[in-house]
Amino acid sequence: MKHVNPTAAWNQKDVEFGDRFDPKAQGMDAKSRRRSLGFGFRRSLACASDALGLAALMILLLPLVGCGPGYQQLRREGQQAMGAGAHGPARVFFRQADQIRPRRPDNLHDLGACSVMLARRNFEQGNRAAAMRELDAATGYYSVALDVYPGHQASLEGKHVALKLKGQFEKALAHAEWAAEFVGPAARQYLFLAHELEERGDQDGAFLRYRQAVAVEPRNAEAHVAFAKFLIKSDNETAAVRHLQSAYRLNPLDEWVANELTQRGAIPPLAVRASEKP
Repeated sequence: MKHVNPTAAWNQKDVEFGDRFDPKAQGMDAKSRRRSLGFGFRRSLACASDALGLAALMILLLPLVGCGPGYQQLRREGQQAMGAGAHGPARVFFRQADQIRPRRPDNLHDLGACSVMLARRNFEQGNRAAAMRELDAATGYYSVALDVYPGHQASLEGKHVALKLKGQFEKALAHAEWAAEFVGPAARQYLFLAHELEERGDQDGAFLRYRQAVAVEPRNAEAHVAFAKFLIKSDNETAAVRHLQSAYRLNPLDEWVANELTQRGAIPPLAVRASEKP
C-alpha cells in the first residue's frame, strides 16, 4: 500500500479529507454506516504514521460512534498541533470544539490563526487562489470573534494581519482606527494604530498615537518603550531618554532599556520603597 501522510493531506484539504470518512454524508443506512466506519478506521490506521494526523482523524470518527472528547481537550489537542506546525489538523480540532461551544472568541481566533498560517504556506508554494480563500476564512473567524467580544485583542491584531496579507491596506488602517476609537481607550490599542501609521510613513499620526498611549496608561512600561523607539528613529534624543527613563523606573529588569540608558549615561536612580529604608 502506498504510504500516505495524513498531516499533509489535512494541510491541503482538511475538510474534504474528513468528508471521505463521513458515511452520513454519503446517505448510508445505519448498517452500512457501521460497516463503512469499521473499514475506514482500519484503512486509516494502516496509513497513519503521523501522531497528530491520526489524532485528528479519531476526532472526526468519534462523533459517529456516539462519544467524543470535551471542549477543553479539543482545545488542548488543537494548540499542541499548532505548536508543532500542523495547522491543518489543528483546525480540525478547533472546528470540533466550535461545534460543542459555538462562537467562543479564543477558539475563533485560533481558527483564524490556522487559516492565516495555511495562507502563508500557500503563498510560499505559489498558490495565490488557495491563499486568498484561507485569508477570507481567517477574516470571517476574526470578525465573528469581534462581534462576540469587540475588545478581543488577539482577534483585532489577527484580522489586521489577514487584511494586510490580502493587500487591503486601507481596510487594515480603518480597522486599526476603529479599534483605537471604539475598543479603547487603552495603550495597546493606540500602540496598535501607531505601528500601522508608522509603517505607512505617517510620522505625525504615529507620534500622536504613541503620545496618547503613554497618556492613557502612564505606568505602562511597554508604551514608554515603544514611544522611545519611535523617538530614537526620529532623532528626538531628549524625549526618547525621558521615556526610556520612565520605562526603566517601571521595569528596571528590561535589558534593552538599561543598555540604551547606559550608552547615554542616563540611568536614573530608582525610588526607594518606605519598607526598604534603613
